[in-house]
Amino acid sequence: MQESEAEKRRRFEVEALPHLDALYNTALRMTQNPSDAEDLVQETYLKAHRYWDRYQAGTNCKAWLFKILTNTRINQYIKKSKRPTQVNFEHVEPLLAHREPPALDQAARGDMAAFADLLHDEVKIALEGIPDEFRTVLVLSVIEGFAYKEIAQILDIPIGTVMSRLFRGRKALQKSLREFARNRGLVKD
Repeated sequence: MQESEAEKRRRFEVEALPHLDALYNTALRMTQNPSDAEDLVQETYLKAHRYWDRYQAGTNCKAWLFKILTNTRINQYIKKSKRPTQVNFEHVEPLLAHREPPALDQAARGDMAAFADLLHDEVKIALEGIPDEFRTVLVLSVIEGFAYKEIAQILDIPIGTVMSRLFRGRKALQKSLREFARNRGLVKD
């Protein structure tokens, strides 16, 4: 028995749309740009809708969507790497300027809240500094909660590669955060 278009649309809305926030958060970590993340998620949902008849009901829809997301990101990266590099000097100038860290209102916020904000920024910066192949596995495992097998299916790589990238990504993140702590005088070697 064949599904009507209205039934397909309803099933797509019920099964696929609840994962929008998780896809966007991962896309944002992959692209490091809100506009690019929105475009990536939009393209992911367009492809998912177009190929919804290939999705097997009862399987892991979230993993299926993340596979589309990562494949789309990889294809975008390949296309982008084939284009010559362009520099917009308006975007470069602010990066060269020395910026002061934002002043924290300790009276309005407790010391722990101020520390959490600083730590959050440092973790985000450290995560962004990790090579994409390690960052993607870290995000899928630690933030999105996927199992190794699911990550392997999403990225189309062996489980051993997932474990290796996760290990190396954690080590790189740990090294970066240790350097942050050392610079702040929080740890001594």
